[in-house]
Amino acid sequence: MLPAAYEGPVAVALVLGGALACFAGYRLFRIVLGIYGFLLGAMIASSIAGTGSTAGMVGAAIAGGLAGAVVLVLAWFVGVALVGAGLGALLAHLVWNQLYAGDPPALAVILVSVAGALTAMILQRYVIIVGTAFGGGWTVVVGAVALMASQAVEAAAAAGAAWVMYPLSPAPGQQWVPVAWVAVGILGTAVQMQITGKKRW
Repeated sequence: MLPAAYEGPVAVALVLGGALACFAGYRLFRIVLGIYGFLLGAMIASSIAGTGSTAGMVGAAIAGGLAGAVVLVLAWFVGVALVGAGLGALLAHLVWNQLYAGDPPALAVILVSVAGALTAMILQRYVIIVGTAFGGGWTVVVGAVALMASQAVEAAAAAGAAWVMYPLSPAPGQQWVPVAWVAVGILGTAVQMQITGKKRW
């Protein structure tokens, strides 16, 4: 979480970083890992810091982001497996939600994630392209949704509220979000396969 006043600049960064990942993720894989490591580390660290102090939240976000970026960049081989595991977990949730209510069993998610990680190691180029295209596409959509909510952000900032990014649960009335995500992900995959994904990172 971050102070609500920071949502606009962070949303712009999400859109730009997501576009980079979506359309050039394979060629710039280590940079993309750094961006996503920073985002993940910042989200975790700022959530742990709480809302007691604006400076504390921002400082924790920066420190956690830098730590996350360094870990993923140095462990890029593990990052490939994590991309596959993440896609596997996402697939497990999507399929389960189409068939049943609630979350899938933990064992099923673990098994599908392990299978995704192993597949990623065997088919690195394709998994990196698809993973970065769809991960970047989702980041672009989340950033765009945050930018469109500018009035709510200004009101929250005036009240001193904190902004919490929920990347996997769009707000009610935004049923277009998954459709936009799939469309941007497919476009990013096509661009990388045909143009930007031909050079090795």
